[in-house]
Amino acid sequence: MGAGHDTVAAELVRRARERGDTAQTVDVLALLPYGLGAVLRCFYRGSVRHFPWAYAALYRLFLRPGAGRRPSGTPLARLAGDRLRELAARTGADVVVPVFHLGAQLTGHLRDRGLLPVPSVVLVIDFELHRQWLHPGNDHCLCLTEEAAREARGNTGTPAETCGPVVAPEFSAGHVPGAAQWRETFDRLGPGRPAVVLSAGAWGVGSHLDATVRLLADHGYLPVVLCGDNQRLRRTLSGTPGVLALGWVTDMPGLLHAARALIDNAAGQTAVQALAAGLPVVGHRPIPGHGADGVRRMAALGVSEVAEDRTALLEALARLTAPGPDRRRRIAAGRALFTGNADALTLVTDLADAARADVRRR
Repeated sequence: MGAGHDTVAAELVRRARERGDTAQTVDVLALLPYGLGAVLRCFYRGSVRHFPWAYAALYRLFLRPGAGRRPSGTPLARLAGDRLRELAARTGADVVVPVFHLGAQLTGHLRDRGLLPVPSVVLVIDFELHRQWLHPGNDHCLCLTEEAAREARGNTGTPAETCGPVVAPEFSAGHVPGAAQWRETFDRLGPGRPAVVLSAGAWGVGSHLDATVRLLADHGYLPVVLCGDNQRLRRTLSGTPGVLALGWVTDMPGLLHAARALIDNAAGQTAVQALAAGLPVVGHRPIPGHGADGVRRMAALGVSEVAEDRTALLEALARLTAPGPDRRRRIAAGRALFTGNADALTLVTDLADAARADVRRR
């Protein structure tokens, strides 16, 4: 569902292989039978792009935290159970790490019934801990913040701790080679204009992006729009003077280090990468459901801001793109998410080692 989950999984695999371990990713949607995974992906993508009210309703029904009985994702997830068990057995897996909430429902179901012999450690990549991330059958939860870890412990009764966001080291590096080339591009297209990145996710989804882009261009900024694989959006915005509309970007560290701010609508992986790169983040016109809740949770944590309207957006950008105390404070708060926490992979492998030792003692 988008690229954020894939990005986190790929970084965990990279770290594991760097240490000499064996690791691989699997798309839980691909494990579902009868092509259900493809149907789900198309439905979600279409809803968010064209019928956001429909996704908002589903989010309230299935995902939003709160008391009371509501539908669970477990009946759907369990359809992938046989394939995951076979994969774990065939690869000799020591641990399974869901980074998507449907995967967490699947592993929780299997562990709860004794059908998965190795521990499951859920890596929650959202700031807003919605209910489908939580299944009491899982062995452990790793969360972005201590607040989220407390919620996980309180709702499931299982151990949970903080690991901070999982991003590639290039984002927090002091020197990123690609940044200079991006700055040259920005200076050529909009000399003297602060480059502001607008993230529309892998699918190029956003509310009134064209209006936001024109607003920024009219007020002295260079809007740099990440359109993902939405070629129609890219063609539309490319016709707007003073706008840089990009497709799939392979050098995100360089781009984020060269820009002055990020306008975010989902509190997803691009926002996390921006915080690691020292780029102030402003939430504006978030996508419904988890996007809106995540954007507000980020702001409540003090790592970003929320601009509810045009005036607030321009005021926030004026403060955060210019050198000064506001920009320094926001950058420091974002980078603090990445300090003082144990490495996610180290926590995962330690838990796997402890489980193996427990089995040997028995």
